[in-house]
Amino acid sequence: MNNTQIAVSPAWLFAHLNDPDIVIVDCRFSLAHPQLGKQQYQATHIQGSYYLDLNLDLSSPVGQHGGRHPLPNVHDFAEKLAAIGVNSQKTLVVAYDDSRFAFASRLWWLLRYLGHQQVVVLDGGFTAWQQAGYPVTDIIPQPRPGQFEPMVNPDLLVNYETVKTRKDLPTVTLVDSREGDRYRGEREPIDKIAGHIPGAVNYPWLEITDSSGYLLSPSQQRQRWDKLATSPEIIVYCGSGVTACVNLLSLELANIHTGKLYAGSWSDWISYD
Repeated sequence: MNNTQIAVSPAWLFAHLNDPDIVIVDCRFSLAHPQLGKQQYQATHIQGSYYLDLNLDLSSPVGQHGGRHPLPNVHDFAEKLAAIGVNSQKTLVVAYDDSRFAFASRLWWLLRYLGHQQVVVLDGGFTAWQQAGYPVTDIIPQPRPGQFEPMVNPDLLVNYETVKTRKDLPTVTLVDSREGDRYRGEREPIDKIAGHIPGAVNYPWLEITDSSGYLLSPSQQRQRWDKLATSPEIIVYCGSGVTACVNLLSLELANIHTGKLYAGSWSDWISYD
């Protein structure tokens, strides 16, 4: 295991299931049914895993601006991480979901934003774990004492003003991570206005995995980003800053380290109209 690794297999996780320096986090969630992920977790989850909720833990309350999933308060989130046994610069966090990394990637990005590089996602997610026949349980683990000191890396994040002033610069590429029909404004199931930020190119987040939810190889990820590989600055957004993190995960797999998150994303952008 090293700091450059992005994902682990179910077999690797099973072999390290009782490692005291590993914390497993269940990130399952449904945008359509916000209680579903926690209900699924309470019914069955990977042995020893804790649950972090997209709305309650991985985001802060919605305001006038900031989008549908504003980033969580750094201090509050650090306390939640400490309460499940995460120690800064030491604990390996393994994040999983059953949505092709849609929510596990949010936790992966947040930890890196807070200076904690020791984080990976579970390739194939909970479905792959179950299909392999590895142990699941309904037992909720007890809190574990940890100590998490956030060291925020502001270079990984941009806001509305930054996007507005920089998006048309020749050194900047703006990437919309939503499905093509939402990017083109043909369909908008969530936000009040359809379309995309002017100048953005479309790289749908679902393209980084195969149909079974496994990550494409690093070489395939690099091929996907080939046209942007030399861009000095890649600003990535989606509807609310969640699935954009899947594309940021893909960029890291492709060994491209110039990606930044516009956390407010489209839902924040249109709040200024």
